[in-house]
Order: sequence, then structure tokens, then C-alpha cells
Amino acid sequence: MPLQQSSVKRRPAPKRPKSSSSGKRKKTSRKKKPQKNLLRDFSLFCLEGLGLTIMVIAFIILLLGYVSNRFSGTDFIHSLLPFAGGIFAIVVLVSILLSVWKRVRRWLQGRSQYLPVSIVLGLTLMVCGFIPHQYFTRAFGYYRTLVGGKEEAGRVVLAHQVYAAYRRLDTAPLEKMIARAEPFSTAIDAAAAAYELDPDLLKGLAATESSYLPRKSADGGHGLFQITRVPTSVTEEISKRFPTKSRDLSEPRYNAFLGAATLRYYLAEMNDDLFLGLLAYNIGPANGGLRFIMQKYGVTDFTTIQPYLLQLPRHYPTRVLSYALAFRIYRKEGRLLPYAEGKNALSIQALGIPGL
Repeated sequence: MPLQQSSVKRRPAPKRPKSSSSGKRKKTSRKKKPQKNLLRDFSLFCLEGLGLTIMVIAFIILLLGYVSNRFSGTDFIHSLLPFAGGIFAIVVLVSILLSVWKRVRRWLQGRSQYLPVSIVLGLTLMVCGFIPHQYFTRAFGYYRTLVGGKEEAGRVVLAHQVYAAYRRLDTAPLEKMIARAEPFSTAIDAAAAAYELDPDLLKGLAATESSYLPRKSADGGHGLFQITRVPTSVTEEISKRFPTKSRDLSEPRYNAFLGAATLRYYLAEMNDDLFLGLLAYNIGPANGGLRFIMQKYGVTDFTTIQPYLLQLPRHYPTRVLSYALAFRIYRKEGRLLPYAEGKNALSIQALGIPGL
């Protein structure tokens, strides 16, 4: 006989509350990596590299310049060997500094990706701003002599001829001539810009030719730059800039452009040798010009041609550049500096000779 069902009803088991995470994977909180910006990273890398390059080059020029000057000479023990040791020390020192920076850079980049480039650019500005101009110019001069060899040595000799010529100039007449030059400055500056010449160089050329007293001279010279015979290609080029009615040699602007174009022509003919270019300007195209003289005597530069020249053309480039130097000094300092007083010689040499 089948068993009868119990009259007592079982209570249903209480329902468990569903967990919010049931059937779903728990999300683990992960730190998001910063997204890479290739353009930004490349820009920072380039800025940092540029700053490091500037500092390393300045550092090498300073050390090499002063080491070469300190140990100049031909003696093996006192000059050549210490100089070689100095170069080795520079290489080791630069390598150590770059190695240290590589380690420091990692630490800095862990804090901020902008820190390395900020520090490099800050140090670069400090180097550029706090190294005295005269100190670096002197070191750069020693460095140029070291690398330039015979050519640079000749340039240094000619530069000091210009400094000596400036030293001999009488200050009072020179200041008067600079004052006379003022009304012609606009025309000369425009001509210099048109033919990519130093305006002080062009002013020195006009000072030598006319002393800023434009006139027609007995030897056929006209105006500010005492224009005589001009190469045909120069005349054709100038004709494109000035209409026929304004081609007047007594007019300062036309005269200045003609003088600048002529000087640019002779500089190109003499491979941008400033002394030979000025000498060629003075000699002109007559009898084949300077090129013919150089070929005739087998000379290659201004130093070797000097003995074959008469006194006036021989000193012409030096005279032009001494006047050009005076214009630069007056423009930079507001007055002419006596070369022999105090540290004026070093200050003037730091300013440099226009065009050289």
C-alpha cells in the first residue's frame, strides 16, 4: 500500500541574494599607461640633442683653443706631447660627462619626460649667456689658427695689419668723416643688403674713395665711390635696377649700388678673398686687371702679391678695412676706442673686422 504524502508542507529554501559579480569576471584595477605621442617625443629628443651638441662643441672649442695656445711650438716634450695629452684628456672628459648624463637622464625621465630637455636647455642658455664674449672669441681665434693652418696664419697677420692701421688713424678727422657719412647711410645700407655685403665694409670703401666728399676727380672718378671703369656685366645688372633717367653717377644711391655691385663682382672673381677683392676693385679692369698680374708673377694670395705692388695699391685693402673697422666700433660703442688704451685692443679684436 502506497505511503500517504505527509500533510506537512516543506518550506521553500530561502533564496540567496545574487551577487553582483556572479557570472562576471571581477575587474582588476590596472594603471593605464600614458599614450605615446610620437611628434612630442621626437621634438623633445631633437631639442635635447641640439642643446647637448651646442654645449659639447663650445666646450671642445674652448679647451682645444686654449690648449693649442698654451702648448704651441715644435718641441716634442714641451709642445707636441702635452698637446696630444690634452686632446686625449678632452675626449675622456667628454665621454665621462655624457655617460653620467645618460644615467641621470633615466632618473629624471622617471619623474617627468620634460625634465631632461628642460635641464639641458637651461644649461645651454647658461653656457651661452655666462661665458664672456671676449673669452670665447679669443679661444675661437686660437682654434681657427689650429685648424686653419697656413691660410689662417696669413689671415691673422693681415688682420693685425688692419688693427695697426686703425691705431695710426687720427681720431678727430675720423669722427668728422663719420659725421659726414650719416646722410649717405640709407643709400649704402640698401646697396649692401642688395649685394649681401657688410654695410660697414661698404662705408669703409666709400671713406677710402671719397672721404664722403662726392666729386668728380681728375683721374675720372665719380661720386661717393669714385666710379671709373665698371665691368660690362655689372653695368648690365645695374641697368635692370635703375631706369635710364636715374643713372646719374653724382646721385648717391645709384653710385652706392654701382660701387657695391662692382665690389661683389671682384670678390666673386677672387673666390671671396676679401683682400684680393678690394685690391682688384682698386686696380680695375685696365690691362687685364688683378688676375693678369697674379698670373704674370705666379702668385696665389695677397701676401705673395704685395712685394710686386706699388705702395698705394699695396696698402689699399688695409686702409679700406681700417676705416670699416672704425665705422663698426662707432656703431657698436657710440664712440671711437683708442686702440692702445687699457683693454681696448682685445675689445676691438672681439668686434672683428667687417667682411673678414
